[in-house]
Amino acid sequence: MTLPSHVKIVEMGARDGLQNEALINTENKVNFINQLSATGLTHIEAGSFVSPKWVPQMADSKQVMEKVIRRPNVIYSALTPNLQGLEQAIEAGADQIAIFTSCSESFSQKNINCTLMESLERFIPVVERASSLDIPVRGYLSCVIDCPYDGATPPEQVAEIATLLLDVGCIEVSLGDTIGTGTPIRVQQMLSAVQQVIPTQQIAVHFHDTWGQALANIYQALKMGINVIDSSVAGLGGCPYAKGASGNVATEDVLYLCRELGIETGVDLDKVAQAGWDICKVLNKEPNSKVSMAMRG
Repeated sequence: MTLPSHVKIVEMGARDGLQNEALINTENKVNFINQLSATGLTHIEAGSFVSPKWVPQMADSKQVMEKVIRRPNVIYSALTPNLQGLEQAIEAGADQIAIFTSCSESFSQKNINCTLMESLERFIPVVERASSLDIPVRGYLSCVIDCPYDGATPPEQVAEIATLLLDVGCIEVSLGDTIGTGTPIRVQQMLSAVQQVIPTQQIAVHFHDTWGQALANIYQALKMGINVIDSSVAGLGGCPYAKGASGNVATEDVLYLCRELGIETGVDLDKVAQAGWDICKVLNKEPNSKVSMAMRG
């Protein structure tokens, strides 16, 4: 078994985290991202340009991204479901954008109100416009293990949709266990199928911890050569379209795992934990991170 020597953390707390928490003001979001920028993280998803009707927590993403103190070694990305969102992200100075679809037909219909193929077709002009400005595009793929409506997702289906995302023009595909039901053997089966059609260096993993399996699943992915991991400081967030889905795996927990495995991340665990405690104080909750709670004693 060979583990990667270095892992890149894509920090989701300011977007995938906060979009599923209580509303907080723009200043708090800016301070949060500025704090994360000083931890050694090199990729922070800072906002989402979706309809405020559907995700009111992200309504001020443009103001947030414009006010953040940018660090030259940090990518500040944004989720953009359509051309209108993309133009706002461009105005806000997004370094990278992300698009999203699902492996599940029912989830796609309930999440973005269109079929899988329609969602991919909608993204073509978005990717073309971003590419014309040399803005890289990341693709998110939901329900790679199970769908709350359709049940188990066949690994071959994940591989097929992931390939289509690269064909559309994405530089990387983040594979999301949206409802957190994955286990290492199922992750191994899914990743094996995807790795047969996509280079490992273009694969990221995005695990929710609903059933407490996220770290075990990440370890399985690491053993298979994956070295890009999405996580959310303090385990913030969830999924509004997946009933019962808890937050993303906590960044603190992933950093501790990597450190103890001898894998470099370049990220300061103490500073990340502090950012988690500070934003949780604003949200009036405790971090959903065992490592963070243990560090506090």
